[in-house]
Amino acid sequence: MFDYETLKLIWWLLVGVLLLGFAIMDGHDMGVGTLLPFAGKNDLERRVIINTVGPHWDGNQVWFITGGGAIFAAWPLVYATAFSGFYWAMLAVLWALFFRPVGFDYRSKLHNPTWRKVWDWGLFIGGAVPPLIFGVAFGNLFQGVPFHFNDMLMSTYSGSFWALLNPFALLAGVVSTAMITMHGAVYLAHRTEGNIQQRAIRAATVFGLLMVVGFVAAGVWLHTSIEGYVITSVVDPNALPDPLSKTVVREAGAWWHNFDQHPALLLIPVLGILGALWSIALVRLYRTGLAFIASALSMTGVIGTAGVTLFPFVMPSSSTPNASLTVWDSVSSHLTLGLMFWATVIFMPLIIVYTSWAYRVMRGKVTAAYVRENSHSAY
Repeated sequence: MFDYETLKLIWWLLVGVLLLGFAIMDGHDMGVGTLLPFAGKNDLERRVIINTVGPHWDGNQVWFITGGGAIFAAWPLVYATAFSGFYWAMLAVLWALFFRPVGFDYRSKLHNPTWRKVWDWGLFIGGAVPPLIFGVAFGNLFQGVPFHFNDMLMSTYSGSFWALLNPFALLAGVVSTAMITMHGAVYLAHRTEGNIQQRAIRAATVFGLLMVVGFVAAGVWLHTSIEGYVITSVVDPNALPDPLSKTVVREAGAWWHNFDQHPALLLIPVLGILGALWSIALVRLYRTGLAFIASALSMTGVIGTAGVTLFPFVMPSSSTPNASLTVWDSVSSHLTLGLMFWATVIFMPLIIVYTSWAYRVMRGKVTAAYVRENSHSAY
């Protein structure tokens, strides 16, 4: 039904949608976890906070799993290169995520203040570390990652874990963490009341402004000081994938070429900035439902900006630019992309429907009275 070029573009878009779904849905769970030790001043308040996301957090993990699976199936070279090159970073994410299921299930099983405090900080780690590392990873993509391929297309990563923690990547990590924490704070304000809600509104304001400032600063830094990548050879979008068949050079200002050629794309970063400011204004007016939508739109703008800036690159190589992975040459076969497309057409709407139903059934405020009345069944 679709030619190879169209499927390559569709899967670039679908991977972006899945990552965005992960950021919006699992992101607000992580944001709430990040705020847990600070927004809750006693055990009862912290149980209220945990129960705002307790019924949903594991269901939202489907976006994370599906996004990783989509990268594996649609972009196998990207999956292999990134997960080997970023091995220790990905392992740190995995270790941090371990605290989430165990923390949610075990935290309130013992009436011991020390036990519960330890798990509160475990949930903080599970909420704060993954978005920080994912942001750092994206920051490194803009600078290029040191890898190359041999004649058998086996990748070799020549960098180190500590080299990933460079200033621009850390700024990207701050933007990512602030974005997720803002989103979680808005959700927390929507599901709580009283003192917890007031603290969540203040947190949404602080982290929203931090995200906007960091996002703008990263854009200026990228424009003025970081060279981008440009394909200088002729590319056949319908050709079979071969990442070594092109020539790539580094060039100042190259990351802005897409915006220069298509000025309408500038609306995407504008959405990232205005969405955050709109969300801050709405949450301070207690229009928390609309604030959550505005926050999600802001995340769409931020993540979309990263995608359209990099396009058609997915994972540039700083050590061997010609080996950079792009939308055109790092994909699976035409048949695989086609089969996966129809699987996505069937199953993604099902995920959206059952997730929407679950949130509708379990909507409303979580209060201290609710936690007291359901002390043995609540988290």
